Amino acid sequence: MKLKNYSFFISLLVFFYSPLFSEEKIDIWKNKKDPVNNSIPKEENDTKENINLKKLQTIKANDQIQIEEGSTIQSEESNVYGIYEPANYDLSLNMWSKTKADDFRSSLKRLEKIELSNSSNEILEIILFSFAYPPQGMSEKEFVNLKINWLIKNDRKDLIESFLKQNEKFEGKSKAVQYLVDKNIASGNIKEGCEKIKFIDAKIKDAYLEKFKIYCLIFNNKKPEAQLLLDLLREQKQSSNFYDDKINFLLGVTDKTSKKINEKNLLNFYLSSITISNFKYEPTKKTRPEIWQYLNAANLIKLEDASDKDKLKELEQAANNNQLDKSKIFEIYKQIPFNLNVLINAKDSYQTLNESDARALIYQKYLLSEENESKIEYLFLLEDLFKKSDLINIYSKFLSDRIEEIGIQNLPEDYREVATNKILSDADLLLGKVKYNDKILHQSKILKYFVEGENKKKVQKDIDKIFKKISKNRKYFISAKDLALADALIKDGFTLPNNFKYNDLSQKYKVPKNLLNLIDNQQKAFLALKIVEIIGEDEPYQLDSETIYFVTNLLNKMDLVQIRNKVLNSALPLRT
Repeated sequence: MKLKNYSFFISLLVFFYSPLFSEEKIDIWKNKKDPVNNSIPKEENDTKENINLKKLQTIKANDQIQIEEGSTIQSEESNVYGIYEPANYDLSLNMWSKTKADDFRSSLKRLEKIELSNSSNEILEIILFSFAYPPQGMSEKEFVNLKINWLIKNDRKDLIESFLKQNEKFEGKSKAVQYLVDKNIASGNIKEGCEKIKFIDAKIKDAYLEKFKIYCLIFNNKKPEAQLLLDLLREQKQSSNFYDDKINFLLGVTDKTSKKINEKNLLNFYLSSITISNFKYEPTKKTRPEIWQYLNAANLIKLEDASDKDKLKELEQAANNNQLDKSKIFEIYKQIPFNLNVLINAKDSYQTLNESDARALIYQKYLLSEENESKIEYLFLLEDLFKKSDLINIYSKFLSDRIEEIGIQNLPEDYREVATNKILSDADLLLGKVKYNDKILHQSKILKYFVEGENKKKVQKDIDKIFKKISKNRKYFISAKDLALADALIKDGFTLPNNFKYNDLSQKYKVPKNLLNLIDNQQKAFLALKIVEIIGEDEPYQLDSETIYFVTNLLNKMDLVQIRNKVLNSALPLRT
């Protein structure tokens, strides 16, 4: 009986608990079938993406990246490179993940053909140099090379320094380092160059940089340290016969050195110039730009024979191509001799001379003139001569500077309008101080919120007051700029009066559908790139009202508030 009771008891336990065993087996089976979801919720992921980016050298990730709606890809272990923290500009690491590489490349190629304004360049730099993964179909190597090439082409030495500080290892690092070293050498001020190069982290190892450091030690009379570094460089087989020869000569190890001029890189050329007595070098069309820069800075370009017209033409062409300092041409013009009779009758005699001599003669006549009327007359004649030879790039800035020296108010009235148009001023790029005008909505003190960071409560009071004032003016026309301001205020959580029908008013302004599609596809960075194309060579305040509205409206829809504020601060306020 005891045995039967015990068996019965065991049977009951099995009966009641078997569902639990069965449930557990089902869970285990499901775990084998279904992939484990290691993805991080979007909000949490966005937060983590942007923590301590300034301290990161590289960021590795295996997170899933959304490519198209309903599909994902698993990224291989990859790095991101940049300068700016994306969250500071309402961006993220995945801001290019839905943009195709070909679209990205095409847009950049179009931008290369435009002389971008300061604002356009600023926005472009934000989206290019915020830490991010590459677009679809673009390798990490191509993406980082594209960034470095852009920085070098646009001569952004400051940003290259920042890039090197924040990214330890990347494709094209040697190219970036060599560019920086060359910029310091090309300045002609080696003392300053040796000081500036110290910013580069000791962890960055590059043969070209090490060679320059060795020379800097010699320059600062620290020869024992230079010798140690040179021995180490040789052990690593990163030196060369030419470099060894020059450094041994500078160290005093040898008393002779090769007379050969080495143009392989600027450092070699520089070492040639300082170790060869009576150094002479004739640049050509094939001469590297950095060598031209150094020749300019070191004052190594001279026309010893003023009668050598072919050489003068080469130098004029180099100056027009921004290879040679343009002031050198005018220095040479002063050296060309003319007899007194030719100078006195310059207006007639210049026509009998070759093109270079004609320009030199009129330039000298301008220098000899005392009356402002004569000066401006010769300056305009000289402009015609430069235009005729397709060398106006040499002359435009020179003409602008000379007119400013004379002063528009000191010119005869007949010349003033034409002369004013010849002045190349940076004044348009300097926005000036904001002057608030409460009679016009988009110029009112409501803008203090965007310009000065005014307190929200204070701004809301200003909104209520100014909108009420404007609504009483029946003749007041609500412009596209007014709507741009209203749209931004709504986006930032402000309340507009009920009688201001923003939705109705905005209906007449159509935002391009292709740009709205970018919003639907969540292509934040590519939308910003498109906006750079739209702004182009203009500053935002130079755009028409409708364009200002749809640009800021798009930025609002895409939550690119920081970039929107940059556009608004240029486009809306009245400035003095």
